Amino acid sequence: MPENKKIQWHKVLNDKIELPEGRVTTVTANHVGICLTHHKGKLCALDNRCPHQGGPLGEGSIENGLLRCPWHGWDFDPHTGQSPGFHDDSIVTYEVDEREDGIYVGIEEEEEHETSISDVMMETMVAAGVDTVFGMVGHSNLGVAEAMRRLEQKGKLSFIGIRHEGAAAFAASAYGKLTGRPAACFGIAGPGATNMFTGMWDAKNDRAPMLALSGQVQSQVVGTGAFQEVDLIQAFGSVADFNHRVLSNSKHSELMLLAIKHAVINREVSHLTFPDDIQKMPVRKDVSIKTTEYRIAEDKIIPPHKAVADAVALLNKARRPVIIAGHGARFNMDEVIALAEELNAPVLTTFKGKGLISDHHPLGCGVLGRSGTPIASWVMNEADLLCVFGASFSNHTGITSKIPTIQVDYDRLVLAKFHDIEVPVWGEIGVSADIFREKLDNPAAIDQRQDIRQRWDLWLKEKESRLKDDRGEGISSAAVFAAMNKQAPEDAVMCVDVGNNAYSFGRYFETKKHSFLMSGYLGSIGFGYPAAMGAWMAVKGKRAVITVTGDGGFGQYMAEVSTAVKYKMGIKHILINNDELGKISKEQRADQLDVWKTSLHNPNFADFATSCGALGLRVTKQEELENAMKQVFDHDGPATLEVMADVNLI
Repeated sequence: MPENKKIQWHKVLNDKIELPEGRVTTVTANHVGICLTHHKGKLCALDNRCPHQGGPLGEGSIENGLLRCPWHGWDFDPHTGQSPGFHDDSIVTYEVDEREDGIYVGIEEEEEHETSISDVMMETMVAAGVDTVFGMVGHSNLGVAEAMRRLEQKGKLSFIGIRHEGAAAFAASAYGKLTGRPAACFGIAGPGATNMFTGMWDAKNDRAPMLALSGQVQSQVVGTGAFQEVDLIQAFGSVADFNHRVLSNSKHSELMLLAIKHAVINREVSHLTFPDDIQKMPVRKDVSIKTTEYRIAEDKIIPPHKAVADAVALLNKARRPVIIAGHGARFNMDEVIALAEELNAPVLTTFKGKGLISDHHPLGCGVLGRSGTPIASWVMNEADLLCVFGASFSNHTGITSKIPTIQVDYDRLVLAKFHDIEVPVWGEIGVSADIFREKLDNPAAIDQRQDIRQRWDLWLKEKESRLKDDRGEGISSAAVFAAMNKQAPEDAVMCVDVGNNAYSFGRYFETKKHSFLMSGYLGSIGFGYPAAMGAWMAVKGKRAVITVTGDGGFGQYMAEVSTAVKYKMGIKHILINNDELGKISKEQRADQLDVWKTSLHNPNFADFATSCGALGLRVTKQEELENAMKQVFDHDGPATLEVMADVNLI
């Protein structure tokens, strides 16, 4: 022990008998790892790291009177830490005091924390508005994790420790889709980082801002094939719009700020990777923390005058104009609906845009396309002009190219991406809709509300008739969503997985003030439950969060129920279980193939949820649905309702 240093005593055992003669163990005193040995009746304390490669001596053993490192067999005197002669390395030792109330070890007073590169970058991240992280702490990201811990201790950061990094990325993607602001996902080098890849692509494809943070092996071994080394810059080059390794001489605060700017402004994924040796390096005393104030310009892009004039001319003369709103219009629907009301124009949404207008609004027509309603398809087919806001014309939606079209988007590359558009309008959606409305001059549009009401009446009668379908092989999707229409809070955030459950959800569930999240363009199964965790952190208890999944999707991330329980996330989960990848079976039949390898062997998911500490209920009969669903929605905490469903009644 160095002289003239103030020593602090820390209790490490209650009694000497806790460590039998001839044994060793690991204890911690004021962040210092210690190997405690009991040899020849004496307790001794040594630094826990073997000088060879840092092996944990407290996990070793005493053999032939010597302390042996468990990694490579180096030996040391268990009292003095000296080498027996094979090598000349020795181990630092600490004083031990056996007192009446326990065993104490004397450690130097801990020096004041020195600001590290990770501290600066995480403080910049929080100052720039990213205060939620989903991830897993591991050996190659410990320096960054420590910086996050300090911020969480100050109440500036929320860190959700997940069970799989893929769930972390999906949760961060959902957070970005719902709020328009990035959350972060966080993993170690190698497999921890690559596990985030799918969720990063989900965010990229759906234009959700996301910050991905990964650990990395030490700088000096990059490129040598070290344990868990993956070239993450190259690996994430296709998915990350901003993609950089943190260096010792980087402008650390600026680097983090740029990552967040790219995520926010471009609605993209940013990735930063932190070599292990860089994370704890101290920084200069004069380094300042950056924020986005005065660094991000307002995004109110005004469309060109000619495009506005051309669009308004078409709107003025259209008899049956129809407005189609996509996911890109989700933050501007007040302006879009105001334009629709001025024109008496029906409003349809893409599946990703479900809920952007209430199905109970007199101009609301539900979802268009494969997951949609017959109201929406009928209205589009009767239209003489389409005005499309924030949609990308995917095959899934089926927006026709045979009707004159105005398309408005903030991204110029999206305009007329798949076919010619009569008027492509580059501008911010809310601004553009307001300008169109202000410039309308005696539009010729007829009032289509009565047509919409008639089509809704027909569809509601059809849905009611489907409640009678019962083949004795499980509950129908129509019945599941009829119960949800009655029981779900009207402003809940709804997270839906991929599969038949999603198609039925789009068709049968009636929107009010709901928000909807899904894996849109990537269509990744497993999205539903992790997305609900992201949504829960985004709304912070101010709104209910409901997730609808199938058994196939939920099976991929079912361990995250324990995460929801741990963090008291009141997620309500409706699980439609048909013991099959039903959507794939349907596709095989449509392709005139045999159904093959789509059956599933499932656990009792309700019992599983209960074993995690959540409420788990299972229903097998339609008449049980409403009462069970009410119990789930009323429960104070996470809850799962497992519905045993008929795979053919979707």
